[in-house]
Amino acid sequence: MKSSDGIIGFAIGDALGVPAEFKSREKLTRNPITDMKEGGTYNMPIGTWSDDTSLTLATMHSIIETGTIETNDMADKFLKWLRNADYTATNETFDIGRTTLQALAKYEIQLYNASNCGCFGEFDNGNGSLMRILPLAYYIHCRKITDTNIIYNLVKEISSITHSHEVSILGCFIYVIYSLYILEGKNKTKAYNDIQKADYSMFSDYAISKYSRILQNDISKLSIDDISSSGYIVSTLEAVMWLFLNSNNYNDTILKAVNLGEDTDTVASITGGLLGIYYGANSIKESWKQKLKRYDFIVDLCNEFDNIIILFQ
Repeated sequence: MKSSDGIIGFAIGDALGVPAEFKSREKLTRNPITDMKEGGTYNMPIGTWSDDTSLTLATMHSIIETGTIETNDMADKFLKWLRNADYTATNETFDIGRTTLQALAKYEIQLYNASNCGCFGEFDNGNGSLMRILPLAYYIHCRKITDTNIIYNLVKEISSITHSHEVSILGCFIYVIYSLYILEGKNKTKAYNDIQKADYSMFSDYAISKYSRILQNDISKLSIDDISSSGYIVSTLEAVMWLFLNSNNYNDTILKAVNLGEDTDTVASITGGLLGIYYGANSIKESWKQKLKRYDFIVDLCNEFDNIIILFQ
């Protein structure tokens, strides 16, 4: 299973979502996104991806260079993105989340180790760690890690670089577990049934209750009016699961993700990661891949990543 399937799917979702970010669903219903375009809040060129892809690539690069999960090294690379525009599409850093910025500031002035820098308040549960967690699923899958406690600790360490509240950690954990089931070749419905039966005993009842529409009900049966696409991690994960479970292909579903409105780049990128794994990068419109900034750089990084995580098994 090539990481480029999920990562290209992720980056294209991001680039499609950037021009629509912060637009309302009502506005996008009247004038929907149907193709990759320029503009948006930050007036970016066509094919530009945001911090979602940048931090995902930085995470992958850290694993390439260390051969393992080393959160201080990841944070170092996040700072290179923040300060030097490394891992960006256009040598420009934009759209930086408040929680991520505060956590990296703590790390930069060496207050704590990276995994202790995450913000932990109830209002710090944005989707900023969920948006960069996909490489961990590939790492765990390739290393054949099956111990739930090890997986939990890896998720917790990486999320807690920026987001350390257990609601954020649980959202990342659910997404990683679900991605692992898809990487194992399970169909999306079977994988969904399995995450509902997974072990969440390391989380409080309070945190688990936040995800009750995913874990205790059937999120796919809700109407679009019941789905929010805000930057709150619970809402983001609900939107991603709803979109993916109701998907038939990459191209139509990723446009549906963008046209939900609000946090369009993040909802579309996280959804695109799952869609890319499930349907393959070859199923994505060729014109979108051609328009994606630094496409070859992303593919080359994915190939390096795949070689490293196999080499260090």
